[in-house]
Amino acid sequence: MIERRPPDVLLLVVAGLLTAIGIVMVFSASSAVAYTQYHDATYYLKREVLWATIGVVALLLGMRLDYTKLRPLTLGIFVVAIVLLAAVLVPALGFIEGGARRWFELGPLTFEPSEFGKLALVMFLAGLFAARSDGAASFPRAGFWALAAVGACFVLVMREPDLGTATLYLLTTFVMLFVAGAPLLQLALEVAIAVPALVAYITASHYRRERFLAFLHPWNDPKGTGYHIIQSLYALGSGGLFGLGLGQSRQKFGYLPAQHTDFIFAIIGEELGFVGAALVVLLFLVFAYRGIRIAMRAEDRFGFYLASGLTASIALQALMNIGVVTASWPVTGVPLPFISYGGTSLIITLFSVGLLASVSRGQRREATALPSRRRKVS
Repeated sequence: MIERRPPDVLLLVVAGLLTAIGIVMVFSASSAVAYTQYHDATYYLKREVLWATIGVVALLLGMRLDYTKLRPLTLGIFVVAIVLLAAVLVPALGFIEGGARRWFELGPLTFEPSEFGKLALVMFLAGLFAARSDGAASFPRAGFWALAAVGACFVLVMREPDLGTATLYLLTTFVMLFVAGAPLLQLALEVAIAVPALVAYITASHYRRERFLAFLHPWNDPKGTGYHIIQSLYALGSGGLFGLGLGQSRQKFGYLPAQHTDFIFAIIGEELGFVGAALVVLLFLVFAYRGIRIAMRAEDRFGFYLASGLTASIALQALMNIGVVTASWPVTGVPLPFISYGGTSLIITLFSVGLLASVSRGQRREATALPSRRRKVS
C-alpha cells in the first residue's frame, strides 16, 4: 500500500489564520451587543470557539478521508440536502429569524441546511462530471442534470428566502460547468435561465428592488434601504490606514447591524484599518491560489472537479461578502467564510478545507510489485 502525500501545508496555515482572525474579530465585534442582550460580553465568543473546535475536528476527518470514497455517495448526499432544504420550509420544522425560515432549531443549537447544500451540490456536480470522460460537454448527459440540480437548490433556497446563497449556488455551478468543458452555448443557457429568474424575484417586490439596488445610491434612503451600506462605509472610512485599534470600533455600539455576522469585514477595516483588511483579502487570494493549484494537480477527474468546486464556492462567497461591505455588490446577506459568526457555516467551510487537503494528498493505492531478479550461479 502506497502512503498518501502530506497535505498542502500552506492551505491549512491560511485556513487556520483566517479562523483565528474570525474568533478574535467575532469577540471584538459582538462584545457590546452580547453584553447588552445577555449580560455576557463573551457570549458569542464562547460559541464561536465551540464551532471552531468542532470545525477543526471536521477538517481533520476530511483530510484523513480518502476523497475517492465519496464519489459513489454524492447522489445520496445531494438527495439528503434537497430533503433538508425542503423540510426547513415546513413551519413545524424550520424557524424564522430576521424574516427568513432558514434554520432547524436543535435545542440551544441551530443548523442551516443551505450551508450543507453548498457542499452537497459541489460533490454531486463533481461526481456527475467525473463519470464522463468529456466532463460537461454533453448537455443531455451532464449539463441538463447540472442545471436541474442547481435549479432545485435555487428554488428551495429562494423560498426561505436567501438571495445570497441562491446566487452563490448559481455562480459555483457556472464555474464548475466552465472547468468541466461545457460549451459556450450551454453556459449561455444557464445565464439565460438564471438572470430572468433573479430579476423576476427582485422586481416582484418594491422593497426587494429598492434594497437590491441600494448599493448604487445608498444616500437616497439613508435611514432605510441604504442604512447598512452607509454604516459599513463609515466603519471602513474611519479605520484609515492602520485602524482605530483592536476592540476600539465605534460602529459596533448599535450603529452597524449584523456587525459580527454579515458585516464583520467592516469592523475589521475600522479596527485594523486598510492594512488589516488588505491582509484578510490577501489570505483569501492565497487560499484561492492553493485551491486552484490542488485542483490542477489532482490525480483523477473527481478530485479535480471537487477541488475546483470547493475553491470556487469559498472564494466566491468571500468576494460577495466583501463586495457587499464595500458597496460593490448588492446586499445579499452571505457570511464571510472562516470569519463571520455562525456554526454551520464555519464547520462546513472547515470540512471543505479538509476535503481540499485530502485531494492534495492524492489517492491511497496498492503498490506495484517489481519483478524479482534471480542471481546467476556460475
